[in-house]
Amino acid sequence: MKSREKKINKRQTGQEQEYRAAIYLEERGYRILERNYRCRTGEIDLIAVHQGYLVFVEVKYRSGNRAGRPEEAVDFRKQKKISQTAAWYLKEKGLSLNTPCRFDVVAVTPEEIRIFPDAFFYQWR
Repeated sequence: MKSREKKINKRQTGQEQEYRAAIYLEERGYRILERNYRCRTGEIDLIAVHQGYLVFVEVKYRSGNRAGRPEEAVDFRKQKKISQTAAWYLKEKGLSLNTPCRFDVVAVTPEEIRIFPDAFFYQWR
């Protein structure tokens, strides 16, 4: 398979898994506001409201366990990028930096979907 085709298939798989995650979250009371929010600092897969919080959701998919569990891929570097993008979102939408927010991770495998609410704190350094 050519590199370009591999990239397209990976992107399509990512979109499909984000769609699965969104449905799963909605079934659990999340109201999805945005999908694939992008700005100059990065991208956030899903932005939702849940139990009075504005929730920034990172969806990670793994088809197997060779590369580790999906949630392990949300390392400090990724957390920092998501945090910066969340701050940009708040500013863009005219929301206070004191808006109650949290960062959830949704780990998706072919067998299951797991939510890690409040998976990490805002990373500003």
